[in-house]
Amino acid sequence: MQKNNSSIQFTQSIIEDLIFKTTFDPKTGEGNVIVNISLIDESSLDEVSPIFKMVITSGLSVSPYIKMLYGGDVMGDMKIEKGKIGIATVCSITIDGILLKAGIPIRPKLGGIVQIKNGTPVRFTDVLTYSSTTIDPLEVLLSQNLTSVTQMLRTNTGNILANLREGPLAARDTIEHTLSDLMDAEFNGILEVSEPNTNILDVPVERDHLGFVVIGGTNSMAAIQEHGIPIHTNAMSTLIDINELNHITDVL
Repeated sequence: MQKNNSSIQFTQSIIEDLIFKTTFDPKTGEGNVIVNISLIDESSLDEVSPIFKMVITSGLSVSPYIKMLYGGDVMGDMKIEKGKIGIATVCSITIDGILLKAGIPIRPKLGGIVQIKNGTPVRFTDVLTYSSTTIDPLEVLLSQNLTSVTQMLRTNTGNILANLREGPLAARDTIEHTLSDLMDAEFNGILEVSEPNTNILDVPVERDHLGFVVIGGTNSMAAIQEHGIPIHTNAMSTLIDINELNHITDVL
């Protein structure tokens, strides 16, 4: 994604721009979604494919729809170089855009590591707010090797990437209905929704708001990294028509 070269651009402003441009409608299944693009060596594809598929089909992703990119292919501002393969996956920020189109002023608050114990989310252990960084928080945390996605899939206990959003209490019914529509469209990335004016996974929620935690769209990349396979992820890379993506079971 092209950033402003004349001044520092915080992630919050990038997100707001992408959210506004998101047009996907979960009821019709049409419109643009935001994608992350990850790059791997062409020679790693056979090793990467089952890991990617395992993570996404287990529900530790935003959506099961992806796009494969090969040497010479272009998506947004990125051209895939020879010898590399790109994998475009749906970014969790897409959910914010869908909620905005439903008339809900959603506030992306932070990205972080969520501890899972026996299949239950326990707490955020490490967080970065969107307003204080020029790099996507999950991209930063991914680089710190703090996840244990593979272990979580094997034992139901581990650390995964997730984001926290806040929405106004007055819009609670609309939020719940929209999230339900998203689940029907196979956007199964909602990890937890708080009660109004209560903490969620040990993080305070602003008064007269409710919080909801969205699974990070880069957990597949974290699992690849945990296996020692080189992967480079460009979070919030660009927008793409949902019809250009294919279900992972049809691709890998």
